[in-house]
Amino acid sequence: MDKPEPDLNFRIMSFAFGIRDIFRPRKKILGEVGIRPGFRVLDYGCGSGSYITAAAGLVGDAGMIYALDIHPLAIERARRIASRNHLPNVETIRSDCATGLPDDSVDVALLYDVFHKLSDPDSVLEELRRVLKPDGILSFSDHHLKEAEIVSRVTEGGLFKLLEKNRKTCSFLCCD
Repeated sequence: MDKPEPDLNFRIMSFAFGIRDIFRPRKKILGEVGIRPGFRVLDYGCGSGSYITAAAGLVGDAGMIYALDIHPLAIERARRIASRNHLPNVETIRSDCATGLPDDSVDVALLYDVFHKLSDPDSVLEELRRVLKPDGILSFSDHHLKEAEIVSRVTEGGLFKLLEKNRKTCSFLCCD
């Protein structure tokens, strides 16, 4: 399906996101989602790992963060972040779509700045719907797409319905 971007591109992106995160902490964005202690959160397309530490802090020791990416450097980076910050509640998954997680096992899926790169976005949305609990939330942001396009593309398959538009993200609920 999708191919990882070249290592150099990944390293440049990670460096740029590191600078961005200093000025715009990811915890503020995650505050829009309503993540609570004990939640299981899937960071789909975790990339440079910007959300891992903040999300792990929100879910606490009773929760779990699944950091998924197709790129081996992203997985390596997520593991380093978890190790460096003593986060035993972070598990990495290297995949281009399938998570390997059980049905209805995730409270929140983060789909941030990756949708525009997907060669088969419908399969990804189907996988996210499968792993999300019936009351689970898909938190979506992609600065490459306009808000109306985001809402249309996520809801057109009947898997999700718009819950709310936030300042930086859109939240979607699973359809019955």
